[in-house]
This record gives sequence, structure tokens and C-alpha cells, in this order.
Amino acid sequence: MANLQKVDHRGEMGNGRAYLRTRKEHLIHESLQALEFAYCPYSKFRVGAAVLAHDGTIFTGCNVENACYNLGICAERIAISKAVSEGHQKFMAIAIASDLREKFISPCGACRQFMREFGDSWDVYMTKPDGSSEEMTVGELLPVSFGPEDLTKNKVHAIQKF
Repeated sequence: MANLQKVDHRGEMGNGRAYLRTRKEHLIHESLQALEFAYCPYSKFRVGAAVLAHDGTIFTGCNVENACYNLGICAERIAISKAVSEGHQKFMAIAIASDLREKFISPCGACRQFMREFGDSWDVYMTKPDGSSEEMTVGELLPVSFGPEDLTKNKVHAIQKF
């Protein structure tokens, strides 16, 4: 976990977009740093992530593979889980890094759904090793998604025969 400078950011954070612009480069740097800790002896595909909580705290994660392949976990889900385990459930942005040089790293489908659990309007910075990035929202990455609010919608409580 990395904490942004211990300065009063409340005024800056009130203007969310302006605050994000000032912190985007730092968030991308943190995701590239997290990449160094990736445990990927099978795929050799390193991924790092850094998620920015609404209070300005940054949580990092890296992918961790397992000999039983489906038990591995992605960097994005680790970073978000670390944040949630410390009481954070609202996020402004996440940066994702990999060793891909020719294209921006994109989160897998499972990570997109995992991110969607915490809203669809926060930013996703998909990067290249040189620090360049492409920006989308969670909603743009996972259109027509299913989220927590769908569980509260009216449902049919009996199975109808056709």
C-alpha cells in the first residue's frame, strides 16, 4: 500500500477529475512498481495494478499464479481486495501494467466484473511499459453489465411454464 503525500487533499478531491489528472502519473508509476513482484512462473506474463481509493490511498497488487492454473489471481483483484480488507469500497481509478510493448494491457473479463462490483464510473488506466496509457471507465470496459443494484430490482418469484 502506498499513501499519497500526507497533505490535505479534500479541496482537490472535491474536484474529482482535476484530482485524478494530478495523480494519474503517480498511480501508473505504482502499477509499474507492483509489476516487479509478480509471481508468474508458468505464463511468464507479469501484471501489476494500483487502485486509488476515494481518500487518496493507493493499494497495489500483482498477479500470483498457481500450479493448479485456475487458482491464480490477477493483480487487479489483489489490489482491490487489499483495499476492501482495509475498509475501502469506493475507488476513483485503477492503473494496470504489464510487459506488453505493442498494446495497452486490458483487464480480463473476471477482473472487469470484479471492478464493476464497486461501480461503473471509475477510471481504468491501461498502460504500456513506457508509462503511456489509454483511459476508459469500468462501464466502458463492461457495457450492459450486471451489478449489485440489479439484485434489488423486482423479480418474478415463481417459475412460469411456457
